[in-house]
Parts: sequence; structure tokens; C-alpha cells
Amino acid sequence: MQTTFPFILFYKLKMFLLFFGIIFLMHACETKTTQKIRQKKYSAEIEKFVAKADTFYDHNKIDSSLLYYNKALALSNPDVDHVQYVYILSSIADILTIDSDYATSEELLTRTLPYLSKIKEPIYARNVYSYMAYNYYNTYDFENALLYHKKALKQPATSYKKAVILNDIATVFIAQKKYKTAVEILKPLTSEKIIFKKWPRYSNQFHADVLLNLGYCYFKLKQPNAIKYYEESLKIGIKVNNEYSLDYTYRLLSEFHQESNPKLALIYAKKSYEQAFLVKSARNRANSLAQLIRTSEGNELKKYSHDYIKIIDSITEGRRRAKNQFSNMKYLSKKDKDENLQLKTDKIENELQLERERNRNFILYVIIAFSLTTLLFLFYYLISKGRREKIDAVYTSEAQIARKLHTELSYDIYETLSFAKENNLGYDNKEKFLSHLNNIYSKTRNLSRENSEILTDENFEKVLKEMISGYSSSKLNIITNGLSTFSWSKIDRAKKITVFRVIQEIFNQVKTRNNFSLASITFKMDEEEIIITYADNSSEIHDQNNLNERFANIENRLKLIKGTFNVSLNQSQGFKVLIKFPL
Repeated sequence: MQTTFPFILFYKLKMFLLFFGIIFLMHACETKTTQKIRQKKYSAEIEKFVAKADTFYDHNKIDSSLLYYNKALALSNPDVDHVQYVYILSSIADILTIDSDYATSEELLTRTLPYLSKIKEPIYARNVYSYMAYNYYNTYDFENALLYHKKALKQPATSYKKAVILNDIATVFIAQKKYKTAVEILKPLTSEKIIFKKWPRYSNQFHADVLLNLGYCYFKLKQPNAIKYYEESLKIGIKVNNEYSLDYTYRLLSEFHQESNPKLALIYAKKSYEQAFLVKSARNRANSLAQLIRTSEGNELKKYSHDYIKIIDSITEGRRRAKNQFSNMKYLSKKDKDENLQLKTDKIENELQLERERNRNFILYVIIAFSLTTLLFLFYYLISKGRREKIDAVYTSEAQIARKLHTELSYDIYETLSFAKENNLGYDNKEKFLSHLNNIYSKTRNLSRENSEILTDENFEKVLKEMISGYSSSKLNIITNGLSTFSWSKIDRAKKITVFRVIQEIFNQVKTRNNFSLASITFKMDEEEIIITYADNSSEIHDQNNLNERFANIENRLKLIKGTFNVSLNQSQGFKVLIKFPL
């Protein structure tokens, strides 16, 4: 019985934790389900918008590309899909950089920074850092441009992509007029053409760009071999028809021949201007016009100057329109999202309701299964515990009987057999022999009573009284008080059995002593409590530890009926036991 309380406490704790665990699980499941359904719904639309935007970008339809990137951005959620969110923002930023809206581009790229550490693929961080570097380069903040190019360089990448970043870093040093530093970076890149395996044609274009940058550095360092790299770059550019690179190449060739051969310089300047029209870049046209102004004279100079002013105004107006268009696209995307949100929300809510029902059913099945398992475990535990207790009780009872038979009867039987063997059973000896047998019979009867079934019906008072009187002898007088003062029929059967066994155990423990002659046992009812007091005139000094061991069984019995047991030791007043238990 001592293990029952810890087990019940453990069981209650387990059920308590289960209850709160189920509440937490239901909340987590609903939250996770909501996010999953919304992610699933919006992800399909986002991917569709991004695919369209990518296609328009590849075909140089920047305005349409920007429109669909903004539609995707309006639906994207960085907490649901970091990669998607960062890709969309960086793509919009790239377009804004092309349109020279560097401030807005930087603002969008800054919004991606908290999510880069959560994305495993290094390409996204590398692109963001590179785009930020381009913005700083174009706004003449070269130190920050170098900082972010170096951040991009630290990201894992192929040899081709590393080479592209190194070329970008060299470009920043060229802008800072640190031509020797740029040459140290560019020279190793020209020693062997680096292949871009995904799109091999870009390998030639990149090689031409590196040669052009290296030639420009040599030109600024006033080294004659600059023309060699210019011409080699031009040859590759014409071969692969690199429209963007050819514009810049012709402009640098014009600058190279400006003093030594003005006519050739003008020819290259015009070619650069023609190429700028092909790539449809206002900024490139402005740069080409600036070179034409430097190499032209007379009416051509006036014409190119007028065109230059117009293109600069156009670029300024274009930047303003691009910024307004970006804001307008954001507004339209938000408006479109808001108009369709109610329909999407209703659809999602229906799916959420179905998902919640499935989750609730699942959790209900888990609860039922867990409850049944727990009940079965408890049922088998209690049955097993009851069996163990019964077996232990049988073993204890058998051990007690065996011990009493050995201690109380074995010597008397041995003495009786010895008497019969050594003496002639005449008249005198016959009386003594019968006395021995009668003593053995009395002890056997007492043992039988101690282990026999206890009657708890209306005869309980009589049975209890007979048991107590059975311990009386010529040397011990037992006085019983108050046994008949209250009705035993109203007292619970388990309590009556406990009272019987406890009193029996007390007399069994004290009867071995021969230093007292009088004992009393008093029964008393005090409101809702029964008090039983045992006392004798013993003069023996008892050891407290020994008493605790001897009366441990009594104390355990009383705990079952919520009773208490107290021993009072007083040499002058004798030995006293006080028992209390509720009705």
C-alpha cells in the first residue's frame, strides 16, 4: 500500500501534462495548418508571377518584368518562404539599378539582409551583396562598393562567378584611379579564359570585358600595349555580337585615338553612339554623345550638344517616372490583392475548417487511444498489485504461523514427548501428561483463532470479547471497558476487522513479558471518532526503536482506515497504547 500514493500522484501529473499538451498541439496544428494552406495557395500564384517576370526580363521588357515582380511581392511572406521573398526583392532592385533608381534599389536590398542567414543557397546572398555594391559604385561610394563586393566574394561560388566578382572589384579600383591595383587583379584573369559551363557564350563576353578593363588600365598608365587589349576585346565582341560591350569598347577606342588620330576617334565615337541605340540605353547614349562632343567640331558639335542636353533631361524624367511607376505598381498590386483577398480568404477558410476538423478528429483518436491505454495499464497494474499484496499477505501469514508454531508449540511438544518417554504413565504421571496435552491444545486453539476468519455481523462484539478474554490467565487479569457503549453494527466491516487484528497484535506483542499482572482495554466514542486505549502495569523499560519495529504492522493496518497509533512509555505509569480512527 505504500506505493499507491506515488503512483496516483504520477498518474495525475501525467494526465495534467496530457491535457495541456493536447491544447498546445491543437493550437500548433491550427496555426501550422493555416500557414501551410495560405503558403500553398499564394505560392502557386507567386511562382506564376515570378515566371512571367523572369521571361520579360530575359527579353529586355523591363517595365513588364517590374510589374509582375511587384504582383509577386504583394503576395509573398518572408516568414513563410525566405528564398522566394529575397529573390523577388533582389530582382526588383536589379531592375531599379538598371533604371538608375539607386536609392529605392538599396532600400529593397536592405530588407533582404535579415533573411540571408536563413537561406542555405549562397547565390542569394551573393546576388544581394553584388547589387548593393553596384548601387554604391553608381553613387560614387567606392568604399562601400568594395566592402559588398568582398562580401559577395566570400560566398561559395564557381571559378567563373568568382572571376566576375574580381572583375567588379577591379572596376571599383579603376573608378578610384588605382590602376596598378586593378592590373594586379585583372592580369591573372586574362591568362586563361574562364569557362561558364551553364552558358558558354558568356565566357567569351566576360573574357572581352576583362581584356577591355585591362587595356583601359594600361591606357591610363600610358603603356603602349593598351591598344593590343582593346583590339583583342573588340574582335571577340564583334564575333559574339556583344551589343552592350561593343558600345563601351568603341568609346574607349575613340578616347585612345583622340589625340593621335582625331578622325579615327570620331569614327569610333559614332560607332559607339550607334551601338547605344541598339541596346536602348539612355545612359549609354549620353556617354557616347559626351565622347562625340569631345571629338566633333562645327555644326556636328552643336547638334550633339543639343542631343546630349535632351538625353540628360530624358534620363532625369525617366528616373522620376520610374520611381512613380514603382510606387504606382505597388499600389496597383496591393489594390489587386485586396480586391481578390476576400474571395481567396473565403476559400482558404473553408479548407482551413476542413483541415481543423481532420486535426480535431486525429487528436480525438489520440486522446481515446491514450485514455484506453492508460485505463488498461491502470487496470492491469491494480490487478497485479492486488495479486502481489494477496501473495505477500499469504506469505506473511504463513511465516507468522510457522514462527508461532516453532516458538510456542515445538518446545511444549518436545517436553511432552520426553516426559512420556522417560516416565511410566501411571496415575500421577498421567495427570501431568494430560496437563501437557491440554496446554498444547490451548495454544493450538489460540493460533487457530488468530488466523481464522473474523465474524463482522451482529456477533462481532461477542467474538471480540472472547478474543480478548482468551489472553487472560492466572497471572494476568484483563479489564475491558466500554465495549458495549456503542453499536458495532453501524461501523464499517473493514474497520471492525482492523480493530480485531490490531488488538490481537497488541496482546501478542505484550504477552511474552512476565513483569505485569494487570491490563485494561477501553473503548470510547468521541463525536466522529473511536478511541481505543490499552494500558498495563509493566515496569519494563522499552527501547523506542524496538517498539517501532514491533508495532509497525499495527501502524500500517491503521493507515488503511486513516487511523493513528501512539505508544506512551512511562516507567512509573506502565505501558500505554492509544489508537484513534474515524467512524
